[in-house]
Amino acid sequence: MTENVEEPLRQGARALGIQLTEEAIARLLHLAERLLAWNRRINLTAITDPREIAEKHFLDSLLLLPAVAGRATLLDIGSGAGIPGMVLACARPELLVTCCDSVSKKIAFVKAISAELKLDLRALSVRATGDPARDHLPSCDAVVSRAVADPAAWVPLGAPYVAPGGALLAMLGREADDARLAELGVASGLTLASVTRHQLPLTHADRAIATWLRPPRSR
Repeated sequence: MTENVEEPLRQGARALGIQLTEEAIARLLHLAERLLAWNRRINLTAITDPREIAEKHFLDSLLLLPAVAGRATLLDIGSGAGIPGMVLACARPELLVTCCDSVSKKIAFVKAISAELKLDLRALSVRATGDPARDHLPSCDAVVSRAVADPAAWVPLGAPYVAPGGALLAMLGREADDARLAELGVASGLTLASVTRHQLPLTHADRAIATWLRPPRSR
């Protein structure tokens, strides 16, 4: 089954200019195999076609790699089965990732598979409320969510978890409006740094990654 993930993953990564080591590809193929196996017992994802897993789970998540370059820590809010957080950890195992989700069975999956892959990843069963202290969630260099797709809801929710000098990331479709995204950032004390646009290689679906920055702490 994983061979049906490997070919579109490799081809798609080349098309998008994403460089993956052989070790990273092996980790992603293991994740795909375990995701499908667990999904036969508990509902982790509606996407079960191997090519769709390669594109909509893996390549879509890997588009975040340039935005997290140079970052040491990442918080994935509403990560579900570890997407995008565990996918990014597979590609960058030195990145300290925290995944949180309110559904305990999904966090159980993330814990089990991250242990199998020997990833430095924390998984917490908690619903993020915008209060890091109450949620017992860390402030991180990069904060992302694929579950909260509406920027108007995501920016004020995610901003409190961004460490000084850190970045808030949003995974968007073709509807990305730069002016509106900039306004949302200002309201939460962030500055819109970039909106990068991509097209997925198999379905040609449009994607955009918005990056807001929090100012570094004053000395």
